[in-house]
Amino acid sequence: MDTTEIIAASALKIAEELGACAIVVSGNVYLDETTTDIPIYFVSRRPKNIIDNLFTGNSEDLGKTKKITEGINKQTAGYIEHVEHTAAIEHLIGDLKKGIIVGIIESMDSSAIIVHDITQSPMLKAIGECEERVPAGVIRSLLTIALDIAETGREGRKVGTAFVVGDAEEVMQRSHQMILNPYVGHPDEEKDVRIKNNWESIKEFALLDGVFVVSGEGLFIAAGRYLDIDAKGININKGLGGRHVSAAAITRDTVAIAVTISESGGVVRIYMDGKELLCIDSAGRAIQYEWDQIQY
Repeated sequence: MDTTEIIAASALKIAEELGACAIVVSGNVYLDETTTDIPIYFVSRRPKNIIDNLFTGNSEDLGKTKKITEGINKQTAGYIEHVEHTAAIEHLIGDLKKGIIVGIIESMDSSAIIVHDITQSPMLKAIGECEERVPAGVIRSLLTIALDIAETGREGRKVGTAFVVGDAEEVMQRSHQMILNPYVGHPDEEKDVRIKNNWESIKEFALLDGVFVVSGEGLFIAAGRYLDIDAKGININKGLGGRHVSAAAITRDTVAIAVTISESGGVVRIYMDGKELLCIDSAGRAIQYEWDQIQY
C-alpha cells in the first residue's frame, strides 16, 4: 500500500475503535475500496486561508527553516479548521450526528489524521447561544436556506438578503414595507420556515429588496422590509454593506437575531446584540458518499 492507503486504513481503524460518528476527508484520498458503516464525507474545496508559498523571507538556513515550519503549521491549522468547520455545518443542517469525527487531511506534500469532538466546536457553541432565544428548528432551517442561497443564488443570480428572527413585534415597529408584503393573508402552515415545502418560495422572495422578518416561532411575518434603525456605534468588518450594518443594529436595539447573506462573497453571518456572532463560508459544505458499503 502507498502512503495514502496506509493513512486511510489507519484512519478507518481509529474511527471504528472510537465509535466515530463520521469520517471527513479533505484532499485526494479515495476510499472506494473501504467497507464501513461509518458515514464518509468528502470536503471538495480547500480552505481559503492556506499558505501556499512557504519559501519566502530570510534566505539564511535558520530563517528559511523557521519560515517553512511556520508555513507548515499555518497550512495544517487551515486544513484542520476546514474539516472541523465542515463537520459543524453538516451537523447543524445535515445528517451528521454529534460526537467524535475522524478527519483525513491530504495536501500537496503532507498527510494527517485528526480526531475532533463536534461538541467542542466554537460554531455549535455560538449557535447554542442563538437557540437560547430562538428554537433550534427555526434557526437551523434559516441557516439551511441561507447557505443554499449563498452557495447557489437564485435563477443564476447571486443573491444577498437578511432574515431578522425573533422579537418580531418590535422589529416591525422599527421598520417599514418597501413593497406589498407577500406573506399577508396566508395561513401559518404556508409561512412556517420549518416546513420544507415553503423553502422555494422563501428563496424566490429573497430576490426582493429589503429583509425578511420572522417570528420566534418560525413564521414569516414580512418580506421586502426596510429597517428604520440608527446604526451609529455599530462596528462590523469594513467592506460590508448597509444590509449588514442595519442587521447588526436591529439586534442591538431588540432581542432579535439577524442572519445575513453576502451577495458578493457567498458568506452567511449571524448577528446578535449588535455584534457578529458567527461567519460561515458556504463553501464549507461536504459531499457524502451515496453508496452504503465500499469494498476494501
